[in-house]
Amino acid sequence: MARIRIVHSTVYTYRNPVGLTRHRLMLRPDDSHDLRLVESSLVVEPTPSRILWAHDVFNNSIGFLEWPEDLRTDRLSIVSTLDLIHHPDGAPAPLYSLDPAAEHFPFAYSADELADLGRLVEPAGADPDGAVAAFGQRFAREHGAAGTLALIEAMTHAIQAEIGYSARYEEGTQTAAETLRLGTGTCRDFAVLMIGALRSLEIAARFVTGYLYDDTSGTTRGGGSTHAWCSVYLPGAGWIEYDPTNGLLAGANLVRVGATRTAAQALPISGGFIGDASDPLALEVDVAVSAIPL
Repeated sequence: MARIRIVHSTVYTYRNPVGLTRHRLMLRPDDSHDLRLVESSLVVEPTPSRILWAHDVFNNSIGFLEWPEDLRTDRLSIVSTLDLIHHPDGAPAPLYSLDPAAEHFPFAYSADELADLGRLVEPAGADPDGAVAAFGQRFAREHGAAGTLALIEAMTHAIQAEIGYSARYEEGTQTAAETLRLGTGTCRDFAVLMIGALRSLEIAARFVTGYLYDDTSGTTRGGGSTHAWCSVYLPGAGWIEYDPTNGLLAGANLVRVGATRTAAQALPISGGFIGDASDPLALEVDVAVSAIPL
C-alpha cells in the first residue's frame, strides 16, 4: 500500500493565437477496492467556460473542456494533480480466486460472460502472416499445462525480455504484428502485442492507461509520461493487470486511470484548435509521480 501524488502537466504553444475546440480528458481514476482517490485538482489556462464530467462506454471518468467561440490564445496549459492511496492486489494473483474450471488452459467462458465480454475476446488487429497467433500459441504449448496464470505470467516476462523498449513521442500505436516484426516498441506497443496474443487464444484482454510508480525508491519510472499495460479477464478472479513492459503482475506499482478495448480509445488528452496547420509550435508533457509506502 502506498500514498501516491501525481502531477500531470500538458502545455501546447502556438505561433499565432488560435481558437480551442472541445477537449476530452482521461486523467482521473475512479475509486475502487484497490484505489482510493483522496483529492484531485484540475488547473486549465485559459480558463474554460465549462468543465463537464461523464462516464464513457467503458465507465471511465471523462472530463470535457469548453471555451467561448471567440476566445483566442497562443498557449493552453492543463495540469492534473492526484492524491491517492493504492492497494495493489499483489503478485501473483491468488490461485484460489480463479474458478476451478479456468485454472488450466484451455478454458471456456460461460455464455453470460462471453456475451458481456464481446469484442474483448475478438482478434485485436490484422495478423496477415499469423505471427501474433503463433506467438500466442507458443505459450499455450510451452506453459498451458502449468496453468492459465503460468501461461499469462510467462507471456508477460517474455515480451519484457524479447522486445526492445524504445521511447516514441509521436501519436499512434504499432500493431501487434509490427511490434513482433520490428522487435521494439513503447509501453503501449507492448500492451497491444500482449492483448493481441491473448485474444488469439480466446482470452479476454483490454488496454489500460495510467501511471507507473516505484514504491521502493519513490521515483517515477517509464519516461516521465503516462504508462500503458493490459488487464485480463479470468473467471472467478475478474480483471487482473499485467505490465509486459516491466514484468509487473497483478497491478503492482500501477495506478489505473482508464481501461478500453483499443489503445486509440485511451488518449489522456484529445482536442483541436481553430487556426492554420502551421500554428502549433510545441507540445510539452511532464508527469511527476512520487510514492510513500504506508
